[in-house]
Amino acid sequence: MAVAVSELDTERRPLVGIALKIISVSIFVAMSSLIKSAGPVPAGQIVFFRSFFAILPIILMLSWQRELATAFRTKHPAGHVMRGLVGVASMGLGFFGLTRLPLPDAITLNYAQPLLVVVFSAIFLGEAVRIYRWSAVVIGFAGVVIIAWPNLTLLTGSGPGLEADQAVGVIAILLGAACSAVAMLLVRRLVLTEKTPTIVMWFSVTATIVSLATIPFGWVWLTHWQFLALAGAGICGGVAQILMTQCYRHAELSTIAPFEYTSMILAIAVGYFAFGDIPTVYTLVGGLIVVGAGLFIIWRERRLGLKRVAARRFVPPSP
Repeated sequence: MAVAVSELDTERRPLVGIALKIISVSIFVAMSSLIKSAGPVPAGQIVFFRSFFAILPIILMLSWQRELATAFRTKHPAGHVMRGLVGVASMGLGFFGLTRLPLPDAITLNYAQPLLVVVFSAIFLGEAVRIYRWSAVVIGFAGVVIIAWPNLTLLTGSGPGLEADQAVGVIAILLGAACSAVAMLLVRRLVLTEKTPTIVMWFSVTATIVSLATIPFGWVWLTHWQFLALAGAGICGGVAQILMTQCYRHAELSTIAPFEYTSMILAIAVGYFAFGDIPTVYTLVGGLIVVGAGLFIIWRERRLGLKRVAARRFVPPSP
């Protein structure tokens, strides 16, 4: 989640920011693990638990900061609702795929999101994307294809049953990543005028309400463990969101962003010990390609950002 520049007024402490980022990534992996352990629960029902129980730690944070009373105050309700609808679609598709794929595959495929942000920024926002970043995007998508290829049995007409289910899971996660990229562009606009707590609360409440509309499509009666797992996933999501927001107050985006990829290592470890998922060569090779492309884009964004700052600081000599 993006943070408005005007809010980043605390002291820069890069090590604190990096630590908070790694902790938030770890908690997000724990959230995904709890959702996967709950078994085949409808995606809309998972979105409800993820959104509703995430509100609890967010309310505690806002109360502690004495910002709860103004959390919903906004001049752009339509923008928040649109961001919420796109975010619900992203979560629903992502959770659908997560319950059908090994944990390392599901998390690694989500790395397509920053690649799609570059593409959509060029298409919808008219941002200038030059050959270096386009090359990184193409290479990154090649890595995504390598990861997904063994599961895309629907494309060859073979592998019914479980394999076909996994192919649908791959497609769902990639569509979810596309929705997440669109949501990121919407957040970029919101942070120009809105406070972070406002964006967080509007999204959580919107997602909770929208997810309730999926009840007629077949929610299931949860076991005691499933309820605890999904409620825990929601709380983890809220806590991780708070920590992720805080980490950007202590360090620049380019410093923090590369540590997002620690989730791949954590997912492989948790997937192996908790679910018996052994990463394939496709996942490892494709994952490394996608990570490399993502790191190059981050590095390139930093270089361009430094050039823009230098250009703004340059004052031409008087004639």
